Amino acid sequence: MGTTGLQRYLDYNATCPPLDAALKTQAQAAREAFGNPSSLHASGRAARRILDDARDTLAAFIGAESGSIVFTSGGTEANNLAISGYCATQSSGHIITTEIEHPSVLQPVARLQEAGWQVTRLRPNAEGVVVAADVAAALREDTRLVAVMAANNETGVLQPVAEIGAICQHHDAVFLVDAVQVLGKSRIALRDWKADFVSFSAHKIGGPRGIGVLMMRRGVRIREIAPGGGQERKRRSGTENVPAIAGFAAILGKIGFDALSPLRDGFENALIAALPDAVIFGKHASRTPNTSMFCIPGLDGETLLMQLDLAGFSVASGSACSSGKREPSHVLLAMGVRQEQARSSIRVSFGPSNTPQDATALVTELARIRQRLRSMAGAA
Repeated sequence: MGTTGLQRYLDYNATCPPLDAALKTQAQAAREAFGNPSSLHASGRAARRILDDARDTLAAFIGAESGSIVFTSGGTEANNLAISGYCATQSSGHIITTEIEHPSVLQPVARLQEAGWQVTRLRPNAEGVVVAADVAAALREDTRLVAVMAANNETGVLQPVAEIGAICQHHDAVFLVDAVQVLGKSRIALRDWKADFVSFSAHKIGGPRGIGVLMMRRGVRIREIAPGGGQERKRRSGTENVPAIAGFAAILGKIGFDALSPLRDGFENALIAALPDAVIFGKHASRTPNTSMFCIPGLDGETLLMQLDLAGFSVASGSACSSGKREPSHVLLAMGVRQEQARSSIRVSFGPSNTPQDATALVTELARIRQRLRSMAGAA
């Protein structure tokens, strides 16, 4: 849905409205496969069949082995399981990550640093791209883990994970790729990435909330971060959420963002035409096709966000996971953006149901808000 009632929804990177296929499949599985998939009776076996079929479907879609799929509660748990679970099998050493990662990577890494691990956090270039050569230069003999996202959730900038993966493989360092924002938006190339861990989330592509996947390469070991009954091959305990897992599998390939580049590019061209001093972040880098992060100098991002909400536009001021915070975007600051610009930033992320009319209306409203706020301040 591009428009819900009077609200235009332009925040697909935060979450995607659920597809009918997900809702129907989830409801059917809840009704017909209500048994515990670890139970040996008929109801349990019915749930196990749905679970195994979904695992096979997901593995085939991303190009992985079925046994490498670990179901989690979402991308956040998947990243935590990879980082904390893997590092628990190692003596303390060195971790390389970047300053633009999602909090679900930055925070567990920070906890490990508090416990004695050494951490290198790389900055991207001005376009928001992490340079693979910087990763190579930061590698040490005791580097145990490298964590770099495939696409940034705020700017949409794609990272050179294939190059970084080759470097990590040569060095024998374990490599985690947060791929939550590329699913449905860019090619998933596990063989090229040479990643040991890859995280995904269903709700970014119209699936249920609360279900995700951690892909683990054969041979890599982790320790459970929440021990229990030993489900998921003793890698993630807890009774599997079979309805949500079935809903995830049902929507793979059903929704794609790859055709949205003209809509996003048209929006940005119209924005610059209407407001020439607007700044688009990562514009000259390869990005996911639906994402635009920009600022309008002189306008506070939170104020602009509220004004747009009142005008019927759902947009974001950065990561939805930290939208309650008033700090400027850590991603933009890492890119060298000034604090005042970072505080003025807005993220628009289009979805398949959005139209050029949505983009045009947003540009018109941004120009109207700018003029109104200037008038209220006594400016020309």
